[in-house]
Amino acid sequence: MASRVVLHVGLMKSGTSYLQQRLDANRARLLDRGVLLPGERWRDQVLAVSDVLGREHLAAESAGRWSRLVAQAHAHDGLVVISMEFLGPARPESIARVVEAFPVTPVEVVVTLRDLGRTVPAMWQESLQNGGTWAWGDYVRLLDGKRRPAQAFWRQQGMGRIVDNWVAAVGSANVTLVTLPPPGSAPGLLWERFCDAAGLDALDAAPVAPANTSLDAASAMVLRQLNLLLADDGLTSGDYHRLVKFELGKRALTGRTGEPIGFEPPPWLIDRAAAIRGRLAASGTRVVGDLGDLAPVATPGTDPDTVPATDVAAAAVAALRGVVRERSGQPNTTAETV
Repeated sequence: MASRVVLHVGLMKSGTSYLQQRLDANRARLLDRGVLLPGERWRDQVLAVSDVLGREHLAAESAGRWSRLVAQAHAHDGLVVISMEFLGPARPESIARVVEAFPVTPVEVVVTLRDLGRTVPAMWQESLQNGGTWAWGDYVRLLDGKRRPAQAFWRQQGMGRIVDNWVAAVGSANVTLVTLPPPGSAPGLLWERFCDAAGLDALDAAPVAPANTSLDAASAMVLRQLNLLLADDGLTSGDYHRLVKFELGKRALTGRTGEPIGFEPPPWLIDRAAAIRGRLAASGTRVVGDLGDLAPVATPGTDPDTVPATDVAAAAVAALRGVVRERSGQPNTTAETV
């Protein structure tokens, strides 16, 4: 039987892809030290969590996966680590199903958190990679509201609510918050903080390349304009995810060296972030890092709504080149300018 289970529940855009890739790359090393990552690869955890949360678009592929993952965890004599950001904003009833799967095994929760200054541009990009068409300026303005796109954003980034839900399920003593280090911090500091929070003896784990590289402003505009054109084309969800989200948005368009998306946090966001930090401080949870890391920081760059058409066209050509190279079996080099 597992000695304890660590659930790393996100949040989105808080270094989750980097942590998951580093865990997966060191799977054998961790197992030698008694740490199990259930499943043969990280996607097995994606499907298992999708199963327990009832994510309908993966139902055919994920059915029964959660019970198999739990059985594997129970059979292991040592620490079990499950990492999936879908868990973070889960509803209380779904959280209860997850925790109740380990009735006699201590469950600890690690929540990674990122300042909202860096999160807003990242979440806008994520919305574009999922078919969104909001102009940058409209997206930022509408986040200070209660309708779209604010609903989706705060569902994923409502730190106070999310932490409170997990505290209610496992107790504040079993929840640890990990703050994403500020810009310019030493490489690997997030991994060190995560290992501390999870009680993981893996500071010497082999490093991995940066994960989930951001889009530059021009590439983001390519994706938005494409989504506008595709809106009435009847593309299925599966085809969109395969062709646009992953092949184009996550691979061909990433890594270019164009101007990044610039963002100066507005006063209302700074005030909201301060209130969130107060709520987290009152939660009784352990913090690895510093809640001060969650003060919104400005991100230097350009306003996507003002990117010249010639830059957007260059980004589109670079993306086409990336798709051709990938489909012909060559490495993607869209970071090169056209």
